[in-house]
Amino acid sequence: MAQVKDIVTPEEELLQLYELQKIHSKIDEIRVLQGELPDEVQDLEDEMAGLETRISNLETELNQLNTQITNYNITIENAETLIAKYEKQQMNVKNNREFDAISKEIEMQHLDIELAKKRTRDTLRDIETKKQYLQESQKRRDVKRRELDNKKKELEVIITETAKEEQELVHKAAEQMGHIKERLLAAYNRIRNTYRNGLAVVPIERDSCGGCFGKIPPQKQIEIAQHKKIHLCEHCGRILVSPYIDPEYGDVEHDEELL
Repeated sequence: MAQVKDIVTPEEELLQLYELQKIHSKIDEIRVLQGELPDEVQDLEDEMAGLETRISNLETELNQLNTQITNYNITIENAETLIAKYEKQQMNVKNNREFDAISKEIEMQHLDIELAKKRTRDTLRDIETKKQYLQESQKRRDVKRRELDNKKKELEVIITETAKEEQELVHKAAEQMGHIKERLLAAYNRIRNTYRNGLAVVPIERDSCGGCFGKIPPQKQIEIAQHKKIHLCEHCGRILVSPYIDPEYGDVEHDEELL
């Protein structure tokens, strides 16, 4: 990383900040090209994760319900075995008391069978309902998966087309930041993070702030054009520079005479 000079004039500081702003603005433009695709991809991935969890839970619940059906069938089989056993015992009872006791046991087993059959019917209805939910969730997952794949491919194309340029600009921005004093860089980053468009350093345009378009008094414009100190917009707090600080406008001192 480049070293910051010990003695830097306010004009040099402003130029360094302005150059950094131009680099960051180009990076922002590249990322705008991606549009909302990264967020859309993330939202689809989150939705896919939710659907996968729902499908997994439904499959687990279906397995549990099928296990319950098996248990109810076992209960019915056991009860029928006991009924057959008790009915055989009834044939050999010695008194009415034994007959009545066995009859009650047979009745209890019949009740157990009816209860198991009722629970089986209820469980089968639950299984059909959950199967329907599962099919709907699987269909929705498949649709979202195709949509996610398309969005990812679209994003990959954009990233591939701009990755090299963005990487070069990021490297250039890092080098440029190495020339700027920490306090100025901290102020620049704070202002830049305040606004969605990322503009922290803006030139005067048509007698107004290039960021918020608030009017700049003529005397203030003259002071800004002299670049003897850093001026902030009294409306939005952005760092103001004369458009003539940009090298493409030519010599600063020469252009100041035009003001």
